[in-house]
Amino acid sequence: MRSRSNSGVRLDGYARLVQRTILCHQNPVTGLLPASVDQKDAWVRDNVYSILAIWGLGLAYRKNADRDEDKAKAYELEQSVVKLMRGLLQCMLRQVEKVEKFKQSQSTKDSLHAKYNTTTCGTVVGDNEWGHLQVDATSLYLLFLAQMTASGLRIIFTLDEVSFIQNLVFYIEAAYKVADYGMWERGDKMNQGIAELNASSVGMAKAALEAIDELDLFGACGGPRSVIHVLPDEVQQCQSILLSMLPRASTSKEIDAGLLSIISYPAFAIDDIDLVNVTKNEIITKLQGRYGCCRFLRDGYKTPREDPNRLHYDSAELQLFENIECEWPVFWTYLLIDGVFKEDKVQVEEYREALEEILIREQNGIRLVPELYAVPAEKVDEEYKNPHTVDRVVKGKLPHMWGQSLYILGSLLSEGFLAPGEIDPLSRRLSTIGRPDVVVQVSILAESEKIKNILAKHNLDVEAIPDVLPIRVQPGRILSHIYAKLGCNRNLNLSGRPYRHIGVLGTSKLYVIRNQTFSFIPQFIDQHQFYLALDNRMIVEMLRTDLAYLFSTWKMTGRPTVTFPITKNMLTEDGADIDSNILGTIRKLQDGYLCGARVKTGKLSEFLITSCYTNLSFMDPGPDGFLLDDYFSEGSFTPTTEVPESVSAHDSCYKNDVDTEDELMQYINHLLQSTTPVSTRLPPTSRNPGMHHMFDTEHTTKDVFTMVAKATGLELPSSSIYLPMKVPVAHRKSLNLLEVSKIQKVKLEHRVDLSLPKNAHGDIDFASLVEHLKECITLQDQADILYILHVIKGPDWDTNIGGQSGTTVRSLMTELYGKAGQNHEWGLIRYISGLLRKRIEVLAEACTDLLSHQKQLTVGLPPEPRERIITTPLPPDELAELIYEASGQDISLAVLTQEIMVYLAMYVRTQPCLFAEMLRLRIGLIIQVMATELAYSLNCSGEEASENLMNLCPFDMKKLLHHILSGKEFGVEKSVRPIDSTGISPAISIHEVGHTGATKTERTGINKLKSEMRQQCSSPSSPTTSSSPAGSFSATLNWDERQGQWLRRRRLDGAINRVPMGFYEKVWKLLQKCHGLSIDGFVLPSSTTREMTPQEIKFAVHVESVLNRVPQPEYRQLLVETILVLTMLAELDVHTVGGVICVDHIVHMANEYFLQDQKSLGAGDSILEMDTATRVCNLFYDSAPSGNYGTMTYLTKAVASYVQDFLPNTGCFVQ
Repeated sequence: MRSRSNSGVRLDGYARLVQRTILCHQNPVTGLLPASVDQKDAWVRDNVYSILAIWGLGLAYRKNADRDEDKAKAYELEQSVVKLMRGLLQCMLRQVEKVEKFKQSQSTKDSLHAKYNTTTCGTVVGDNEWGHLQVDATSLYLLFLAQMTASGLRIIFTLDEVSFIQNLVFYIEAAYKVADYGMWERGDKMNQGIAELNASSVGMAKAALEAIDELDLFGACGGPRSVIHVLPDEVQQCQSILLSMLPRASTSKEIDAGLLSIISYPAFAIDDIDLVNVTKNEIITKLQGRYGCCRFLRDGYKTPREDPNRLHYDSAELQLFENIECEWPVFWTYLLIDGVFKEDKVQVEEYREALEEILIREQNGIRLVPELYAVPAEKVDEEYKNPHTVDRVVKGKLPHMWGQSLYILGSLLSEGFLAPGEIDPLSRRLSTIGRPDVVVQVSILAESEKIKNILAKHNLDVEAIPDVLPIRVQPGRILSHIYAKLGCNRNLNLSGRPYRHIGVLGTSKLYVIRNQTFSFIPQFIDQHQFYLALDNRMIVEMLRTDLAYLFSTWKMTGRPTVTFPITKNMLTEDGADIDSNILGTIRKLQDGYLCGARVKTGKLSEFLITSCYTNLSFMDPGPDGFLLDDYFSEGSFTPTTEVPESVSAHDSCYKNDVDTEDELMQYINHLLQSTTPVSTRLPPTSRNPGMHHMFDTEHTTKDVFTMVAKATGLELPSSSIYLPMKVPVAHRKSLNLLEVSKIQKVKLEHRVDLSLPKNAHGDIDFASLVEHLKECITLQDQADILYILHVIKGPDWDTNIGGQSGTTVRSLMTELYGKAGQNHEWGLIRYISGLLRKRIEVLAEACTDLLSHQKQLTVGLPPEPRERIITTPLPPDELAELIYEASGQDISLAVLTQEIMVYLAMYVRTQPCLFAEMLRLRIGLIIQVMATELAYSLNCSGEEASENLMNLCPFDMKKLLHHILSGKEFGVEKSVRPIDSTGISPAISIHEVGHTGATKTERTGINKLKSEMRQQCSSPSSPTTSSSPAGSFSATLNWDERQGQWLRRRRLDGAINRVPMGFYEKVWKLLQKCHGLSIDGFVLPSSTTREMTPQEIKFAVHVESVLNRVPQPEYRQLLVETILVLTMLAELDVHTVGGVICVDHIVHMANEYFLQDQKSLGAGDSILEMDTATRVCNLFYDSAPSGNYGTMTYLTKAVASYVQDFLPNTGCFVQ
């Protein structure tokens, strides 16, 4: 008999350790492991971690087998692993109805349970009796299901189980927006059952999604139907959230040792090695002690000061746990394994030695990893005074099976029995290795032969959509419908993936469905999407954004392929040529670079070899040979709320002429036709209205609102989009403006009393009102009549126009919306969108993007309760309803709010630096500031500025928002529409302003030339022609034109809630030296520092909520500057700076000092005008922070005077 080798003997020793500490507790029926001898329940997370040692030991035996008995031992261990993993699967399968509900609700009450009965796989506590929603636990299970399957284990047996695992993927793919209870089952560290977004959950979900994508759960014996599919956009969402959160762990935890599991083994979820190192160093610096690491700062679990009779903590109680948090050895096992994967021998030896010192040794030589080490009750005071000096005692479970398992796994790795690749067969460990630059492939297609010929005139050789066969091109929304069938299972009552829009990563792959190749158009080009895609410049902007996004985030095998169709909406108004913006973009694409992205243009057929492919095998015929069965034919379609209200004419180019037996093509054609055709019953506008047309006098939309309000008893909107503030523009010259004629200004200021037509009985004559539709001169007049009918008769009232029944007010409005879109009447488009209560399809996704990046939102105009706060993701319909409620009667504001939310989400994804030190985005206030900025630039009234804002095209609206966020100067150009236009107001465009105060084109004189040419070409007799020469153009700024610059800067920063870097941490330190800060009558108490730590987002949000009670943004910003001066006191060697500090009083003291100096210099009352709301001089608002007469000089002087009794005697604080 062959003798055992030394390695065999060592493995036998680990086998005995595993048997006595872990396997002896495994249930023989279910395979589950209890948490400990005393706690019989089986936690999902603990079970997965606890079985890793058995899995690793089995791999080690198979690799180092001396004899056949070793191979048999390897098989036994592997089957123990399979039994446990299948036991957990059985637990979750019994809650399949929760998985189905959670996909839609993402509610804590619909989540899978976190722990189960070890002997029955049943539940042990109720849905509301535990913090069950722990996305990281489900994700950890899927991650190791993938890793173990890739290593050769067979865990999944049937296609029904494959469908369930696919639905678990849907369960975790929204992790980036799901607030859960995290690794420690507590959520917010106050332990009061408040869920929060946890970086550990998001990271584990990202790792699981990446690992299981395209994995065959049947291993080498499987086929296409056992493959799992993951959408790459969901993975990237998780990635972007992690980058925005780390090293913070959650809202209430500035750092958490649990993050070790996602920055290293097992998840390896972070691609940025610098961020990995920063997070790791934060954990070691702030949490590591002599016996392990604390879970997080001020963790009260099992400390001597914790009250064992209650679960929750009081807010002021958390400070009692500081410096006495229990230390957990399990985190050293993570760092040990991390050292092995990094090949850092020093780190491996350091933590092996550290672990050896704190392990508990039994008489038989078995080494046990305890759960935690706690400070003895009698030595708490000593530990407070000298942290990390007191000897601690073992508490909790012994052994801690989770920690025991990772210790054994780390030992097997460090001793060479296992290689890192053996426990990471899917190569997660390579996530931080850089990838080569991506080349984005763009295929430009013509919607029709006519467009193809027009492009040919510009020497652009492109194919028409029908020319690319056998490749089939379809709108992106069709892919959403197709993916809605993924995971459907009749036996388990699973409906598959919820209908959601597919992002650009998903549409940039080629798909093989039933042996046919499909390419899908990005959804931003889809004409069904609200009105943003009606603006060609906006299409170009979204294309640039998406190409840059693909270039920076693409990680899949093969190149991304973007199909960009040129549609009839991209032609000029006469349809004879391509829009110049589109044409210019095509030229840039052909140059090979756009927005920093490497681009290659060509035909789709040329990209077949180099593109990324996905085989959608779930669309193959089922056992009955059919794709659409009776059970799911309805459920797999889009909900009625998502079905577009009209079908675009260009959809016909995607129709498939196919054999009647081709069920797939029939299905896709059905999806294309599933929209309601647009009626054509709205009469055209008339150039010769009747003598008694109700709108034969000039009127505004407000006049119509007033008339309807009188007729129905409704209240008019009480809020204004414009901020009612004085803007010092008396001497400011407008930049690059073609001024509106005086005649038009008179029209805008004119107000008339309108009246509704009456019948013989004195009632409103609705039939006459409908007939007036034929006499309207403009589309706006038709919209006003339809608004009247909509409010009084309702959207479903049959107008019976032209004697045709079934023509409802809603259908006429929908038709009018299409006409307004063709004419690019943006104000009218937004107006009708509000009447129809339209919702942007990606609204919920946009809201989620912002919330996931740690930004809170408010909608509606300030103050509260009219302004509504959004802190958690909401379903699309609920979010839209909230926006309309918060906007009151102002339907245009509701529509604009949705638009701004989408633009903010685009920027937070592509330019997150714009949102630095901003926590709450107040969309209503941002809209007010945008209107105020237009009033400032145009030197016009607030009402006219609001009208101009509503008439901005989407591209200019987005650009204006960017200037607000970035604080850059901008110029405005106003041009008057031709007399035959259906427009209702001048057109406004936004331009970037350079350092000289003029746009780039102005500096070259081009814009001046354009302005002069426009004046020469205009008819002097036209009432809409500018009556003034282009003399308002100025190439340079006078000093008077700088007036208002700092007021504007403070107003912008105050409106978007921007604060200086490190502001909140400084406020925290200041609060420790006073009793609180009084801001506009509200007190921020010092007791908040007892609950929250300096870098908690929760603390920053708390400070923000107090500052946001100030309604004037520029006054709010002045308060921020004052607090910043006060925070300098925290750096002084003084114990206290007084009681409650009244920040407002300091501001007014500084204002008084400023007024005294100005008056001594001879300034008159007209210059020193006071703001009536805040009693602060407008000139003080408009003063630069620095300089002898800067605000910081006076604020510092005021602070020194206010707290002089507490300052040290030596030194000059003012200096």
